[in-house]
Formats: sequence, C-alpha cells, structure tokens
Amino acid sequence: MERVAIVGVGITRFGRRSDKTLQELAFEAGRAALRDAGLETRDVEFLAVGCAGGWSSEPLPAVVVAEHLGLEGVGSMRVEAACASGSAAIKVAADIVSSGSADVAMALGVEKMNESPTTNVMELIGRAGNYFWEFENFGLTFPGYYALYATAYMNKYGATEEDLSEISVKNHYYGSLNPYAQFREPVKLEDVMRSRYVAWPLRLLHCSPITDGAAAAVLASERVARKLTDSPVWVRAIGSATGSANLSRRDDFLGFHPARRAAQEAYRRAGIDPERPYRHVDAALVHDCFTIAEIIAYEDLGFARRGEGFMLAKEHQTYIGGLVPVNVDGGLKAKGHPIGATGVGMAVEAVKQLRRQAEPGRQADIRQGVVLTHNVGGTGHYAYVTIYST
Repeated sequence: MERVAIVGVGITRFGRRSDKTLQELAFEAGRAALRDAGLETRDVEFLAVGCAGGWSSEPLPAVVVAEHLGLEGVGSMRVEAACASGSAAIKVAADIVSSGSADVAMALGVEKMNESPTTNVMELIGRAGNYFWEFENFGLTFPGYYALYATAYMNKYGATEEDLSEISVKNHYYGSLNPYAQFREPVKLEDVMRSRYVAWPLRLLHCSPITDGAAAAVLASERVARKLTDSPVWVRAIGSATGSANLSRRDDFLGFHPARRAAQEAYRRAGIDPERPYRHVDAALVHDCFTIAEIIAYEDLGFARRGEGFMLAKEHQTYIGGLVPVNVDGGLKAKGHPIGATGVGMAVEAVKQLRRQAEPGRQADIRQGVVLTHNVGGTGHYAYVTIYST
C-alpha cells in the first residue's frame, strides 16, 4: 500500500457567508489547496466532497463543486458521516491514493448552513439522531442530546458549569488569534456563565454555531509527494468506528464508545502508546460541538482517566505549554462548525501546525511531529481519529 501525504491545504473564513455560494466557497478552498501543492486541476484524479447538506439549495454538491473547480471528468463522490463527513472524505481520498487507484486526490468539505432559517437547521440536525424514536416522539435537538451527556457527567464526577465554561474561554481565546475563525473575540468566564441556557446545563456559549465554510486538502502518493515538497505531512493512521443511533441502546452517557475504538485503532496503526498518547502528540484538534464533548474527548482519547477530563480544563492543561494543547485554532466552538467542512478544516490546521505556520500565539511546540484530529458525527454515531505526522 502506498504511503499518503497531504501536499496542499486551503480554507475559507468560517462564519455566516452570505457573500458566497456553496460552490464559490468550495472554489476558494480548493484552488488555495492546489496553489499550496503547486498543482493544477489536471493533476487531480479523484474528488471526495464531505457535505451533510439538507439546509443548502444544492442537492448534488460534489457535482457542482467539481464543475466549479474545473474537475469535470474526474471521479467524484459525496461523502456523508454527519458532523464527521470531512474526516470521512479525507479517509476516502487517502484510501484511493493508498490503493494505487490515483496518485493525487482532493478531499474537500463544504457547507452552506445559513441558506436555511435557524429553526429549520436545528430541526434537520435533530433528525440526525434516531428520527422515529427520539426526534419524532420526544423532540430532542442536539443541544438536548449533549445536555443529557453533560448532566450525566456532572452527576457522576462532580464537574460544574464553570468547568464546562473553561473550554469555551480557551477556545475563544485561540479563535481570537485565528483569522479564519467565525468568532474573533475572547470571552471571560463570567461572560460564558451569564449567557442564556439553551438546554440545561448547556448555555449559549457552551454551543458551537451554525456556520458556512469550506476546506480542502490535496493528498498524494509518496512518489508524487517527494517530487512536490521536502516536507510532506503524512496521513499516518486513521481509526474509524460507528455506534448506535438510538440512545436507549447505549451503556452510559459518560463517553462515546466509537471514539474510543477509533482512537485505539489509530494508536495501534501509528505505533502510539494508548496508555499515554499525550507523550506522542504535539497537539490535538477535537470535536467540541458542545463544551462537554471536548471534556469527554480528553477521556475517550486517553489524555485523562475517566472522570478526570474536566480537571484538565480547570487546570488549563490543554493550553499551549500544558499537557497537550487542544483546539488551538478555536475549535468548533469559536472557529465554527460548517458540518461537512469541519474534519477537513481540522486536517488543514494539523498541516499548518506541523509546518509551524500557525499564527503567532497559537503555534504549538512541535517536538514529536505528530498532530491528532478527533471528529465525531452525531452523538457518537460516527467517529474518526486521524494521526498526521512529519
């Protein structure tokens, strides 16, 4: 199997992008990734487009994206894994290159969520649980789903709303340093604690926003990558797993079993000690759709023992200089969460960190040459953990 490297990345500013269509956002990110790689559209042999859709006017996003980028004639497909669609697109593109089916493939994530009213978007996301049992009968929305996890975690381990709020403070701080982030202003703990409840105990500033945006990565075989750059970023390992859509079938609300399985698979493939992965990882980008999700991610990834993830937040151990820097791009919370683009956006940030190209104040200390991304779809419906290395 071919080794696979990312040789070019591109990203748009995330936010409410009424200035651009879905295909224009994709064009901006895709062309930036090609320029970064030093390649032309004719060099791309396959396009994987991560897009959850439903809120956008384009029902066939891969087709319009390919056409707009000038990639008509190449193989393409839309990839859907809910909020992990972008990481799934990375896996599809990496597998195609690794298999030898193509030398160069592009993974592109894009979403234009603000084409629909907020109430419609909330309903469509809510339907992504177990539709007939949970949404239709009980009207659960995704803040409600994660509020169940937050209350279970707080009851079991003694975490507080202030502990959840520390995640928001950290991620808004790093988002303020990221020119591509949706929210560019830092917040204080008291600001988070004064924001209104959305689904107790989750407040408005505990929740990621509705976002438009796109991100792209060009993946190449080792043979091609070595010709293009002296410093490729390797897709070292990908772990993935799927869980039940029905919450009543879950053992507990204290972690996401698919994320744990995906992490273990990625660690095994990458040769990382699963008991102390933080010793091997320079930085991590984790799925903080809600602040409780980031705390749970610390534990699912093995950065903290069960019930101790909130202590990492309280002790500021996930800032640069701590045990392991997490979400130094602002995370979903502040950078934004354009669902299909999120996982590819994580890959873009991983590449920037490994190249030491992040903006001042948010560049992690790269010693091991390893950055991890953790992307969850739904409430653990899908999970992808990807290890990138120099």
